Amino acid sequence: RVVNEPLESISADLGFAGNTLAEGLVVSICLGGAFVGCLFSGSVADGIGRRRAFQLSTLPMIVGAALSALTNSLEGMLFGRLLVGAGMGLGPPVASLYITEVSPPSVRGMYGSFVQIATCLGILFSLLVGTPVKDIDRWWRVCFWVSAVPAVLQAIAMEFCVESPQWLYKCGRTNEAEMQFEKLLGPLHVKSAMAELSRSERGDDGESVKFSELFYGRHFNVVFIGTTLFALQQLSGINSVFYFSSTVFRSVGVPSSLANICMGIANLLGSIIAMLLMDKLGRKMLLVGSFFFMAFSMGLQAIGANRHLGSASVYLSVG
Repeated sequence: RVVNEPLESISADLGFAGNTLAEGLVVSICLGGAFVGCLFSGSVADGIGRRRAFQLSTLPMIVGAALSALTNSLEGMLFGRLLVGAGMGLGPPVASLYITEVSPPSVRGMYGSFVQIATCLGILFSLLVGTPVKDIDRWWRVCFWVSAVPAVLQAIAMEFCVESPQWLYKCGRTNEAEMQFEKLLGPLHVKSAMAELSRSERGDDGESVKFSELFYGRHFNVVFIGTTLFALQQLSGINSVFYFSSTVFRSVGVPSSLANICMGIANLLGSIIAMLLMDKLGRKMLLVGSFFFMAFSMGLQAIGANRHLGSASVYLSVG
């Protein structure tokens, strides 16, 4: 999202202003890199552990952000964005897995929401950082340097975090798993946590699942529902709104900086509400309610994009 507001300045400075194909590639190639990164996230997390996988995901993000900030060509920008995308694809799946494995079951849903909260905070911050891009020459380079800071902090912070006890147990490192549980839950809960982990692992070993079984039988419903939910989320056009909102808002006469910030705040508030209600109302009710409001707001967005109908509906759809 860091290219949202600065995209116009980037295209002007790098010599592809007005080339909508090049502008689209600068945005979308990041998603292509994310697709590649997420394909390897599971094997990397199982191979080197959750903490090291986290740290590894920051490397392409730091290098890619630096390359994007320093480049003077479209090709350099595309390669930098591709690297950033690879890190983006590798990191979030590991984050969700890590949080699930280190958090108590009673608050696992709320803790899992922290990934989305962090994402929304990052989006909002990137929109705020991009605000001066029209007034300060080459400010877009600063935006890319700033985007590397969270990755650096993440790499450092993970040195002080515990490793997943579940991963350690799977690797046969039982004593280390107990030590991590002691840090997470306290010494009084180590035995019960290890017993639960042992039962879980025995259940997994006793009923192995082949990859082909994900496409039929009782596993198919879970896989189909989960995959469909994520697919519909992407097909709703939310990424287009966040990546190209500045262009869309300007085209209908809405101040892009103000609208972007309002959109980021609304996104953050929605995630906080979901985090607080997830363990109380359940996942299904929140999903149905959120899909209804998404459809309503996207309808307003489409109406507002029509010049003949004015921009009032765009203001309403920002939330």
